[in-house]
Amino acid sequence: MEFSILFFSLIGILLFSFGTCTHKSQNFSSNVNDLKALTGFSDCLESATLDWNNTISPNYCTWSGVTCDGLPPRVVQLDLASRRLGGKVCESLAGLDQLRVLNLSQNFLSGFLPGKLFHLENLEVIDLSNNNLQGTINTAICSFSNQLRVFNIAGNFFSGGIPENLGSCSSLQHLSIDGNDLSGSIPDSIFQLQNLSVLHLQYNKLSGPLNKGIGNLSNIVELGISNNEFSGTLPDVFGSLTRLQVFYGDSNRFTGVLPVTLVNSPSLRTLILNNNSLSGSINLNCSAMKNLTSLGLSSNQFHGPIPGNLSNCLRLESINLARNHLNCWIPESFKNLQSLTHLSLSNASLYNLSASLEALTHCRNLRTLVLTMNFYDEEMPQGQNLEFSNLEVFVLANSQIKGSIPKWLSGCKKLQMVDLSWNHLRGSIPSWFGKFNSLYYLDLSNNSFTGNIPQSLTMLSSLRDGNFSLEGTASDFPFYTSGGSVLKGAKYKKVSSFRPSLIISYNNLEGPIWPDFGNLKRLHVMNLKQNSLSGPIPQQLSGMTMLEALDMSHNKLSGEIPQALVNLSFLSMFSVSYNQLHGKIPTGGQFDTFPATSFEGNMGLYLNVDSASMPSQPDQNPAQPEDDEKLKIIDFPFGFGAFAGFVITIAMCFASGWVFS
Repeated sequence: MEFSILFFSLIGILLFSFGTCTHKSQNFSSNVNDLKALTGFSDCLESATLDWNNTISPNYCTWSGVTCDGLPPRVVQLDLASRRLGGKVCESLAGLDQLRVLNLSQNFLSGFLPGKLFHLENLEVIDLSNNNLQGTINTAICSFSNQLRVFNIAGNFFSGGIPENLGSCSSLQHLSIDGNDLSGSIPDSIFQLQNLSVLHLQYNKLSGPLNKGIGNLSNIVELGISNNEFSGTLPDVFGSLTRLQVFYGDSNRFTGVLPVTLVNSPSLRTLILNNNSLSGSINLNCSAMKNLTSLGLSSNQFHGPIPGNLSNCLRLESINLARNHLNCWIPESFKNLQSLTHLSLSNASLYNLSASLEALTHCRNLRTLVLTMNFYDEEMPQGQNLEFSNLEVFVLANSQIKGSIPKWLSGCKKLQMVDLSWNHLRGSIPSWFGKFNSLYYLDLSNNSFTGNIPQSLTMLSSLRDGNFSLEGTASDFPFYTSGGSVLKGAKYKKVSSFRPSLIISYNNLEGPIWPDFGNLKRLHVMNLKQNSLSGPIPQQLSGMTMLEALDMSHNKLSGEIPQALVNLSFLSMFSVSYNQLHGKIPTGGQFDTFPATSFEGNMGLYLNVDSASMPSQPDQNPAQPEDDEKLKIIDFPFGFGAFAGFVITIAMCFASGWVFS
């Protein structure tokens, strides 16, 4: 009896051991397949920061970016985003037959995608965005799996058309193929994706009309089709898009009026249709559009006036109606827009600046106000009741505004950027500009300001210490600027693209250039051109270590160019032409790259004969140098050339006479 019990016990132990060994063998076999796929992918990389090491840690489930699941454990997720990976996407990844999530975004991967990658039956997420991948979108996508929820290949170089069989991805919720080189029209099959909530097609070369089928995407939340070549009218089908919150359709060729269903959408929060050819009136039904926070209709052919009921969109934070034919003033009802933070109405045929500012002064949260190319020949309001305590960006340029800089502007303590260029403003530049702790961009060029440059401008703390940030402003808010001497013509720019600058050129300023300007270590552009500034160029300007452009031309500056300026290693533009400077032109550093025109029009400037710099050209008829050891910029090449020519001519005459005698 005891023997029987012992016998069966041994049999049980053996069977359990055999089963365990078999299980381990199966587990090991599975690991080999996944391991081979991962190591094969790693071998295809040219540069990587992966810490994968099969020798030290053969358990790949512990490798960074790898997630396993199940028994036996299999690779279900590979997340290697932002690892600076280079090379190609190897076909070995197709061996991860249990893979659900593949994220290789934000890397430097290049080449073509292997076709077998789309044969994986369990894939739910593919994110290959922001690499250097190319080719066409594989037509086999979703032919082997209908579980794909996210397909993101934005920011690559894919070309060709959008494949028709994308419509078979019935589970697809997020489709981002923006930022590529895709062309053609949107296939009808896309409009059959009932689960789609995000559709990003912007920044391609897609064309044709926007199909009415877009109205079938009943679950769409974000629709982005901007920066393509779509044309025709916008279909009036937005009434069925009851969940639509964001619509970007800017920079296309749309014509016609705004669809009724679009301007009555209660769910819409962001509507951006800038840079099209839309026309008619701006007839938003703000009684219905109660969730609208951002409106962009600039650069179209809308005619005015600005509807008074726009103020019923009480949640509006950003409005851009620039470059339309509004022909009105800002309505008094705008005082109800207490959430308004950013407003651009440049080049919109506005008038009555005083009434417009009176309406806006009630918008207590206003941070960005751009009114360029309006209110022609009007007077700058001086009213003490105007208050913009939160204003950070104020642009009223190229409008021929008369008067002086208003005192109420001194109350805008948070100002970071001020552009009043190309007007008819007169008087002195107020010293209180220097008290704005956040001011980093000031353009007062092309006016009629007189007096000295306020010494307080040398105390701008944001340009001394660099303690300014664009986070509080609409750093991505585009607006229309007048241009001027620095911007080279009217254009759309973003706040974040403006370099720290002090531009007071083309005025009637006089007096010295303050040495303390050298304390502005964060200043990038300084333009003092075409004034009546006098005195020496301070050597302390070499302290502006971030300076890229320095223009002091067409003034009455005297003395020498300080040698210390050669230490400005970022300086790429420099001009002191047409002053009263004398002495040696500095050599070394960036000064060896400046053209002759940077120094012309100065009677006393010269280069040493031993200098390697290119000689510059001053006035047409320069005076002779007082010191025989000094040669003017133009004298040496012409003097030496004439003397050499004379010697050669005499020698040839003597030679000719000897030969024929």
